[in-house]
Amino acid sequence: MRTARQRLHALFEASIVLKGLFATAEVLSGLGIWLVKADWVMRIAHAVTQAELSEDPTDFLAAWALNLARGFSVETQHFWSLYLFGHGVLKLAVVAALMAGIGWAYPASVVVLAGFVAWQMTQFFTTGGMATLLLSVFDLVVIWLILQEYKTLRLMRRE
Repeated sequence: MRTARQRLHALFEASIVLKGLFATAEVLSGLGIWLVKADWVMRIAHAVTQAELSEDPTDFLAAWALNLARGFSVETQHFWSLYLFGHGVLKLAVVAALMAGIGWAYPASVVVLAGFVAWQMTQFFTTGGMATLLLSVFDLVVIWLILQEYKTLRLMRRE
């Protein structure tokens, strides 16, 4: 039978692996966005939405997709590319340090994740995006798990 400490450790490891997978996806997305050209995005958006908008010019989803593509400027492209790449690299570094059990990584990762949560919450209150809220809740759970793991490691080192 697993103890509560073992279950928490397993949850900690699973959450860190998920963070690592998300971070890898962010790095790859950042690189992908950097390589995509804004005019290509517009051509694809037109091709995908043209038939639907010719049938129903008020189609919400098609109009929304086309509007998103129109907003994909070089500045937007560079911002999201650098943001996703930097965010992902920072998280990968924290995940690697946590998986290696490096002591300073626990408080450092809490600070990094708390910063992300603060930024995500300002985004949530500005845009109302539920994905941002859900990501913040996940990050808060991960922060809690990191703190529990850190507390356990410090207790084990004293014993």
